[in-house]
Amino acid sequence: MSGTPASERLAPASGRPAPDPGGRRLPRTLHPVAWWIWALALATAVSRTNNPLLLLLVLAVLGYVITARRTEAPWARGFKYYLYLALTVVAIRVIFRAVFATGITPHDHFLFSLPRVPTPDWYAGIQIGGPVSLEAVLSAATDGLRLACMLCCVGAANTLANPKRALRVLPGALYELGVAVTVSLSVAPQLVQSVQRVSRARRLRAGHHKGPRALRGIAVPVLEDALERSLRLAAAMDSRGYGRAGSATPRSRRLTGALMLLGMCGLCGGAYGLLDATAPKPLGLPALAAGSLLCVAGLRLGGRRITRTTYRPDPWRFAEWAVAGCGVLSAVLLFSNAGYDPAELNPSIYPLTWPALPLVPAAAILLAGAAGILAPPPAPPTHPVPAQRTEEPE
Repeated sequence: MSGTPASERLAPASGRPAPDPGGRRLPRTLHPVAWWIWALALATAVSRTNNPLLLLLVLAVLGYVITARRTEAPWARGFKYYLYLALTVVAIRVIFRAVFATGITPHDHFLFSLPRVPTPDWYAGIQIGGPVSLEAVLSAATDGLRLACMLCCVGAANTLANPKRALRVLPGALYELGVAVTVSLSVAPQLVQSVQRVSRARRLRAGHHKGPRALRGIAVPVLEDALERSLRLAAAMDSRGYGRAGSATPRSRRLTGALMLLGMCGLCGGAYGLLDATAPKPLGLPALAAGSLLCVAGLRLGGRRITRTTYRPDPWRFAEWAVAGCGVLSAVLLFSNAGYDPAELNPSIYPLTWPALPLVPAAAILLAGAAGILAPPPAPPTHPVPAQRTEEPE
């Protein structure tokens, strides 16, 4: 024991790394809710801007945080597929804008012209084909880039947070819904892992078919593996009591449903009141607060019929507060319009000029990137150490 470093010793009863007397941060897994708060807050900040420089900066921040703090788990290997999906979204947005054109102005920069398809009178206002301008393509690309950044934020949360551990922190009333959501979120990483395993097996068997000819050799094993995983998951969940019937009375169920329905109406009305400046004042923060209270009451009442025990609950420490605070503060700075011109968040394509990079929003996005430093480093993958034979002296 004397030759074991302090950072590798385990606490006697918990199995967790003991505190390092040198003050260094020991590897541990961050609370999954902290990563989701950070990612959703950054996606909220992205919805505020259409500046391509800020959107590219968001993608750079996401790439840095994921590279620095992702683990070796199967769900942490699928971010590149979210990037492929983001590029597809941008490409589809540009293609639709070019095909369903709305005409160009005399000051636009003409690129090319598509064959025009005649449309009936009831389809007036939209033309298929025709001239395509540089301004129209750039406008569609920036709109698609904003949606792509939102998708990448959700992909970052799925990459950094353990979906199965996030299930444990849900309220009891949302337990069944949380199980379904967790299973659905685990489908994509499992499919990615299945595709990688089948592709590796094909390479070992000297499979050289590519394109459509290789689809049959990949799709069938992947579907078979996904079906087997689903059956094993269903059997494991059934043996652990998932899907059991609740013990709530009909009166309690009706009261819970009424509270949740009224609460959701209050949340929707409050969100509309905050976004619409012409809405009455009671429809803003008061409706949002009342809806939140009703939802909390419904969740508390519905959670009484669910009894759960948690083994070694995830701690919420300074690192969780710091990571979640970075994302929330970034969103607050972009919505506050303090220290910069709001027009810089949505630069105009007409006339065609290079967009400016506002300092305060850029600093806010870089602040969200501090999560890659404030979050504890992930635990390295553990590999079994082979036992060494010791020969006794003759």
